[in-house]
Amino acid sequence: MTALEERKTLIGLISEATMGGARQARACEVLGLSARTVQRWQGAEPDAVDGRSLRCFEPPHKLSAAERAELLAVANSAEFGHLPPSQIVPRLADQQRYIASESTFYRVLREEKQLAHRRSERPTTVRSKPRAVCADAPNQLYSWDITYLPAAVRGQYFYLYLFMD
Repeated sequence: MTALEERKTLIGLISEATMGGARQARACEVLGLSARTVQRWQGAEPDAVDGRSLRCFEPPHKLSAAERAELLAVANSAEFGHLPPSQIVPRLADQQRYIASESTFYRVLREEKQLAHRRSERPTTVRSKPRAVCADAPNQLYSWDITYLPAAVRGQYFYLYLFMD
């Protein structure tokens, strides 16, 4: 989208170039414009504002403030507060109630920053590596391992039991 002042300047430059003998398509190419765009600008009213910048579209089925408040009240109620929207919507359908679709529930809860963790169990915690055990005397620490060793006969193995102190 080009501002009105910039558009007038560009049209002036292109008309000056064409008066000097240049082709309009070549002058537009130098400025990085399409020849059709310049023709559309020249055919329009001189002070016309770009209509695309004035457009404000709202879908006719957008949730009203009351419907949005009802959705949040239901999602945060004691009955549904711990459930994700994928379980809230079917349970509401079992009660013969329809507030919004599952994707609308997700979108509204995401916008309200309430979608992160909705279940009653504890959130996951970061676990660290267990501390190393160090023995400083005999019979304090035992470790064992069983290893399967192949034999000369195919399909037969020897078992090595190893206990360490």
